[in-house]
Amino acid sequence: MQTYFVRPLIAGVVALLPIAGLVLTVAYFENQVAGVWLKNQGFYFFGLGLLLVLAILYLVGITVSTFIGRWLWKRVDRLLDQVPVLGNLYQTMKQIFGYGEGPKGLFQRVVLVPSKLPGQTEIGLVTQEPSESTGGKLVVFVPTAPSPTAGRLVYIDPEQVQATSMTASQAMQFIVSLGSLPPK
Repeated sequence: MQTYFVRPLIAGVVALLPIAGLVLTVAYFENQVAGVWLKNQGFYFFGLGLLLVLAILYLVGITVSTFIGRWLWKRVDRLLDQVPVLGNLYQTMKQIFGYGEGPKGLFQRVVLVPSKLPGQTEIGLVTQEPSESTGGKLVVFVPTAPSPTAGRLVYIDPEQVQATSMTASQAMQFIVSLGSLPPK
């Protein structure tokens, strides 16, 4: 009975779980994006909300990659920095995602730290250089992929890390894309 009924049933569930998860995720995000207004339009079809979000992201990407768009984005960035309370939140989010780097940023530089597995390294973001308060150690945040807001914080001897030419922003893009977008 178990061989002919239970095992194929479990195999079917395991095979369909990723598909069901994908369908539920897409349906959830479509429902959130489409909201009440878009769904009430005569031209609405399932997936239109997600298509609109993709189109907006694409247009913003094209805009900020032009000379005039970069100039305009710098103005918007400065304006958002000056908004009371929200400006601090905006700066924090920029730093978490690697856009605030250097001495004033959350991440000073990107390094490679030894992995727990022999001969392998992991991307690390230096949050504090060696000082008396750190016992002469580097403080390095090692993010996890694909969610760089999770990870672990390590104190490590500076001699144990390898310097990289990556920026914090490039490292974050590399992590989120699971390595499919290599740094330039």
